[in-house]
Amino acid sequence: MSIAASSALSRKDFVSDQDVRWCPGCGDYAILAQVQKVMAELGIARENAVFVSGIGCSSRFPYYMNTYGFHSIHGRAPALASGIKVARPELSVWIITGDGDALSIGGNHFVHILRRNLDVNILLFNNEIYGLTKGQYSPTSKRGHKTKTSPMGSLDSPFSPAALALGAGATFIARTVDVETQHLQSMLHRAAAHKGTSFVEILQNCVVFNDGAFADVSDRGTKAERQLLLEQGKPMLFGRDSEWGIRLRADATPEVVAVKDVKPSEIAVHDETNPFMAHLMSHMEGSQFPVPMGVLRAVEGEGYPVYEEGVHRQIHEARESKGPGDFDALYRSGDTWQVE
Repeated sequence: MSIAASSALSRKDFVSDQDVRWCPGCGDYAILAQVQKVMAELGIARENAVFVSGIGCSSRFPYYMNTYGFHSIHGRAPALASGIKVARPELSVWIITGDGDALSIGGNHFVHILRRNLDVNILLFNNEIYGLTKGQYSPTSKRGHKTKTSPMGSLDSPFSPAALALGAGATFIARTVDVETQHLQSMLHRAAAHKGTSFVEILQNCVVFNDGAFADVSDRGTKAERQLLLEQGKPMLFGRDSEWGIRLRADATPEVVAVKDVKPSEIAVHDETNPFMAHLMSHMEGSQFPVPMGVLRAVEGEGYPVYEEGVHRQIHEARESKGPGDFDALYRSGDTWQVE
């Protein structure tokens, strides 16, 4: 079966008949619109696409996609998606999750699907808060953030989703923001084209419980100074006129420099295949640095096996050497007990 559609599709083909129920102004609306648009551009037949989610505001997503889908249980979307992909490797499988769903109760499932490298796509909506359960701090909430469960300020050190994904061995890591539609689309296309598990962190605004969490990287007046747009093989420049750059000190730590004050060769060049560079980008934080946006890491091919391909290769080898097997015979072999 081919996953390609037999005729041209449009975004409307991926819009379901369900009423979209998010708070007015929620960043999820923008993400939904771009995913629907990109799915049409990819030309994937709707019956060959599956969206799987856990629990949270973002996890309503499968209802709004005119494809197959599962609204599963808290944190377990990777487990269901793994089963789907192994059983039906020709399907295009997308996991929709949030910072609480993926990184708290689902943390174990999250890291293991990344290390296994199934050919699925993970979209993590990061709003640094629990929205559906009304504003508790989440694994990505900043230290000191005051919420209903941390009225004096959170004492926890927040996760960096990108750093966690890198530590789990992810072969594709990207970051974008809900309102940057063109950039979001390009990251979705890159994720879909990647052979292996693709992980995209989407900075998403919760207008009710954490409004403006990413205003500095999304507002027109500040985003040029706060976004570091990563491009393969290009120098790391930012600012309205690309007047700032990232330089690596002798000890390999990054620093911000004025381009006019250094030689062009001193500006760091992004390499998404270099694990050291991905490490730097995933840990570069603080008001003195811009937020890296784009593909932090992308590797595939030899040395990065795809999990479901290995599973089916083992099945083929077992059948070649031992025959197709007989489940009934296996079930009735050996010792049996009858309970009365």
